[in-house]
Amino acid sequence: MVIFSSVKPMKRLGALLLVFLLGIAVLSSGCINSKGESTTPSSTPSSTATPKQSSTTSSSSAKVIVIRTTGATFPQYQIQKWIEEYMKTHPNVKIEYEGGGSGHGQEAFLKGLTDIGRTDPPVKESTWKKFLQTGDQPLQFPEVVGAVVVAYNVPGVDELKLDGETLAKIFMGEIEYWDDEAIKKLNPNAKLPHEKIIVVHRSDASGTTAIFTTYLSLVSKEFAEKVGAGKLVNWPVDKMGRGIGGKGNPGVVQALKSTKYSIAYTELSFAIEENLKVVALKNKAGKFVKPTDETIKAAVSAVKTYIPEPTEGYKEDLKQLLNAPGENAYPIVAFTHILVWENRGGKHYSPEKAKAIKDFLRWILTEGQKKEHIAPGYVGLPKDVAEIGLKAVDMIQTG
Repeated sequence: MVIFSSVKPMKRLGALLLVFLLGIAVLSSGCINSKGESTTPSSTPSSTATPKQSSTTSSSSAKVIVIRTTGATFPQYQIQKWIEEYMKTHPNVKIEYEGGGSGHGQEAFLKGLTDIGRTDPPVKESTWKKFLQTGDQPLQFPEVVGAVVVAYNVPGVDELKLDGETLAKIFMGEIEYWDDEAIKKLNPNAKLPHEKIIVVHRSDASGTTAIFTTYLSLVSKEFAEKVGAGKLVNWPVDKMGRGIGGKGNPGVVQALKSTKYSIAYTELSFAIEENLKVVALKNKAGKFVKPTDETIKAAVSAVKTYIPEPTEGYKEDLKQLLNAPGENAYPIVAFTHILVWENRGGKHYSPEKAKAIKDFLRWILTEGQKKEHIAPGYVGLPKDVAEIGLKAVDMIQTG
């Protein structure tokens, strides 16, 4: 009796155990996998099924349009300000900016690695022809006005004046010491040290370099013959052991700040941001002027600017604002430019991206030119110049 009475409970226990194990198997077959998708076979998925949620997420992500822009660091602070302000009111557009210099911007634009190229000097005709070989029409126009400044790191010297000829000789290495007679003559009250001048320049293909060397070539025949103008030049001071190369305007500024008795060229906004000491340059009227909004505007208003049509981007306009006449004109002023595709047959942009690019560029050339949207160190475009850019924007195809 005892044995039989103990067998019944064991049978019941076995039955319960079997039901329990079957339940686990059923639950296991309906578990959620690592991707958040149900693995339970079903011919009629419910309305809350994970695949439906994944589809919604993908749709939401697709609404964010990413625009890449690459190149010149001359307008870096201005570009960053525009992007920040534009994205505040356009949450469905994400704009990514990468510097690297004008040469990098032109190359990335040609290879289709960026949507909008940035270049300080206008593109050369040889490069323009390469753009046309892609089967699309490149468009180029100015976006803002800026200035190249000469900054220096000489302890105890808070004010410094230089003329173009002396500046050219410094960057050619012909003037070796800070207390050279040519510098002393221009700065009779300055306590100039007998220290070697260290010249900091760009190491990459740079629009800032192109602007600066074009100016030096205009004011010094010797510089034009020995060094010349370009985005990348051979600096004689490097062979003398007194030259330092910096990548981008940020690299130049870093080298200048960390090297006593150095001199460099950079964009005005970097000098403002980093609180650098800048040289007062002698202008065409014979007056020593520092770069300010007023002296930059004076240079722009002193000349009758010719800006090529958007499809004639290789035409020269770099020299127009350099060494401009006018008593208060700062001598190293230039436009910086945008490169964008006409997008024939949807060659480079989807319809959605093309529309987003058009809207962003139109904003830059209208709202973006207002004083409250211009970063320190830059000046907005004259109205007639901005209109040339708007003509280019209208040419971008979205269909």
